[in-house]
Amino acid sequence: MSAETPACQLLERQEFDYRGWWWVAPPRDSWLESGQGTLLSADCSVRQAWRERGRPVFSPFAGNFPDALPGAVLFWPKSHAFGEWWLLWLCANLPPGTPLQLVGENQGGIKRVLKVLAALGLGCRKRDSARRCTLFETRLDRVGMEPEAAWSRFEAEGLTLVSHPGVFGHGKLDEGTRLLLEQLEQALPGPEQALDVLDVGCGDGVISAWLARRGHAVTAVDVSDFAVQATRRTLAANGLAGQVLASDVYAALGEQRFAVIVSNPPFHQERNIDYGPAGRLMREAPGRLQPGGKLLMVGNAFLPYPDLLEDAFGSFDTLADNRRFRVYRAPGVGSR
Repeated sequence: MSAETPACQLLERQEFDYRGWWWVAPPRDSWLESGQGTLLSADCSVRQAWRERGRPVFSPFAGNFPDALPGAVLFWPKSHAFGEWWLLWLCANLPPGTPLQLVGENQGGIKRVLKVLAALGLGCRKRDSARRCTLFETRLDRVGMEPEAAWSRFEAEGLTLVSHPGVFGHGKLDEGTRLLLEQLEQALPGPEQALDVLDVGCGDGVISAWLARRGHAVTAVDVSDFAVQATRRTLAANGLAGQVLASDVYAALGEQRFAVIVSNPPFHQERNIDYGPAGRLMREAPGRLQPGGKLLMVGNAFLPYPDLLEDAFGSFDTLADNRRFRVYRAPGVGSR
């Protein structure tokens, strides 16, 4: 089976034995998933794909890692701060001297790795380049910086939000989320009528915390372990309660149904537009709502959400439209 993504195509041509190596934060690629080595990823959908092939997987938040391994390959993300966190994590958790290769697309900024490694006191050399990608190699060492330092806090909507590189809206309140919260103020009942609410794609937890502060019973899900950790920390920072799960849309929820589903769903996978998660959110929402329930969501105005909502629900309302973002409401069975 041949590699599908450019970075994996570059790796595929290496005359190198990757057996026993860690693949760190890779994209979906059948060549990787059917090959050798172990996955280290914070994306629960990628981990599930590897599990289905009987491959070993780890989350950086799970613990119980192997004591030693031949080496690791880090797929450099578009967020350089996120890539730096992965470097700090690997330096803190793997033995000094462990070989590390770093691969990524040139347009994604992989060449900045040279400055990042130099700032950490790690040497580096270029191993190969092809498919508009570059592969560097180095060896890990202790660097005097802890991964925990990447977490940050900021204030928005009267809440303390905890954020991390790679989490949606890192360090600021997204304009679309702000518009959605303005509409939730009018669309949902007050604390005298608490509802079971699901926040899909919870990010830093601002929507979940906003809902919990108003007395609603909140369940929050996100495909990213970083978002799960951020939302848990945000709820704790504000003295609020809620259930937070790593889930590819509804996958981890069993048969649970909710009075309201709220979302600012993602539509990017790295630099590519991907409507898959948002499409599943809308398509499967009617079966996840209690009788009389509703979906409330926001999206960029150019996205084809009206067609998807029409197909899933048969009807919907546009509650707000500021030309950049739109807030939609779709009624479940028994709402009208």
